[in-house]
Amino acid sequence: MRLTDIQIRDPFVLPIAATQTYYLFGTTDKNCWTGPGVGFDAYSSQDLESWDGPFPAFRPTSDFWATNHFWAPEVFARYGRYVMMASFISPGRRRGTQALVADRPEGPYVPWSDGPLTPADCDCLDGTVFVDEDGAPWMVFCHEWLQIHDGTICAMRLSPDLKSVAGEPTILFHASEAPWARPVRQKEEGAASPPYVTDGPFLYRTASGSLLMLWSSFGSKGYAMGIARSASGTILGPWSQESEPIWAEDGGHGMIFRAFDGLLYLTLHQPNRSPEERASFHKLIESNDSVRLA
Repeated sequence: MRLTDIQIRDPFVLPIAATQTYYLFGTTDKNCWTGPGVGFDAYSSQDLESWDGPFPAFRPTSDFWATNHFWAPEVFARYGRYVMMASFISPGRRRGTQALVADRPEGPYVPWSDGPLTPADCDCLDGTVFVDEDGAPWMVFCHEWLQIHDGTICAMRLSPDLKSVAGEPTILFHASEAPWARPVRQKEEGAASPPYVTDGPFLYRTASGSLLMLWSSFGSKGYAMGIARSASGTILGPWSQESEPIWAEDGGHGMIFRAFDGLLYLTLHQPNRSPEERASFHKLIESNDSVRLA
């Protein structure tokens, strides 16, 4: 298969150097908005062009707590195993990001944390893992605009095994702080803010030491992705926003990976409408303590 054959949102690429294999994960349910949660599929490639799969990376058991919105899996190697962070929801429980674990990158993944790691009283999604300069893992996640109108991106310490929470969440920034972000609709009566979306955070450290964050919202041309920068070089910032998005029109929820030939890539899904969404890869260049499309 080619990327054009694979319906996928929120693409995430995990390169495994030992086997020279790339694994592609993402939101793969055909009806990820209103249909039941089926699971996550994975695909593999050795050249980023021809892909094998789908492989059933995760399928819920009958007693799994979530029923819908199986979204945005991200996979990280940790202590010789693979940990997946993914978001779920069910009636009577708020959306949250849970850890799952597997012995192989393609799975099968099984629940690792006891339900969502994100706060139980918050609508959250898109948890990603960041390991700080002391080796401590953090989850960076979105507190949804659906609950608080002006969506935020937060950080929270995790236990070393990524199985439990080790600290309280801290707000890093609000979506409205980005000059390029636009509300998705008019301010509702009684709301403190117009609704601004936060989606898909991903952390990247440049060769010069700058700490960047990709994240998505809506701009003047629809779904878009911008870059935030930590002034301190640490996860707690303070964070400032680049004035223009790195991807301005009808695409987003991206991440950065380095290919086996040393080239740097951005992957994101585009367009932002179902069922047409596909993963796309774009070469990146580090420049002036940031990244730009090559």
